[in-house]
Amino acid sequence: MEPIWIVSILVGLILLILITGGIQKSFKLLGSGIVRFLIGALLLFFANIIGAQFGLHVPINLITTAVAGLLGVCGVGALVVINLWIM
Repeated sequence: MEPIWIVSILVGLILLILITGGIQKSFKLLGSGIVRFLIGALLLFFANIIGAQFGLHVPINLITTAVAGLLGVCGVGALVVINLWIM
């Protein structure tokens, strides 16, 4: 075999590994984001169940779910405080 073929095959294999690794990381990031959104929606759902006894309702939409998913319990608390004081 000629050296150009060996170098081409090695470069192709390296590029294939880099491309598949990048795709795998992006799917991992996307999956993590979806899980965070689901956890945020669940936290808001439970906050609404508990808050229903006190007349509190935080709407579950894309923005509130993102805040609750990214900030966790502190985000839900912030949404409750915003709902009580501003609205």
